Amino acid sequence: MTYDRDGDAAHELAQVNISRLKYPLDSPELKDFVDGLEPVNAAAEAADGFVWRLQGEEGDATEVRIFGDEWIIVNMSVWRNTDALTAFMYQGRHRELMSRRREWFEHVTEAMATLWWVPAGRRPTVADAEERLLSLREHGPTPYAFTLRTSFPRPDAV
Repeated sequence: MTYDRDGDAAHELAQVNISRLKYPLDSPELKDFVDGLEPVNAAAEAADGFVWRLQGEEGDATEVRIFGDEWIIVNMSVWRNTDALTAFMYQGRHRELMSRRREWFEHVTEAMATLWWVPAGRRPTVADAEERLLSLREHGPTPYAFTLRTSFPRPDAV
């Protein structure tokens, strides 16, 4: 594996997941979800292996548009590796909030989440996320866009 001069891996894991809302963000039906965003984001930032997350002016990314659709919300972050991301996803506040996802989000059959490796220090854009999601939808998991279930090693792994 190639490391930078501080001993960190030369690549980090970018992730994006999107969801189609059932209701407007300011609706009573989404109150618990919206109220849970700040604590979940704080837990992510405190998690071992967390590097960065997409934020808008309000501190979350609910006003950031992806695919030009006002009913789709986006979550994008960078982690040290897949183990760090997995550990965060399946425990604590994030797990509790996501256990209720069917109440708040439409069921969609196409890929709504993907992962890819970025050079350490690079922050992905929404355009990057759109490209990677479209690639996963069209080609399935590849080193360009993959899933936790079908992942690929970081490019600097030997």
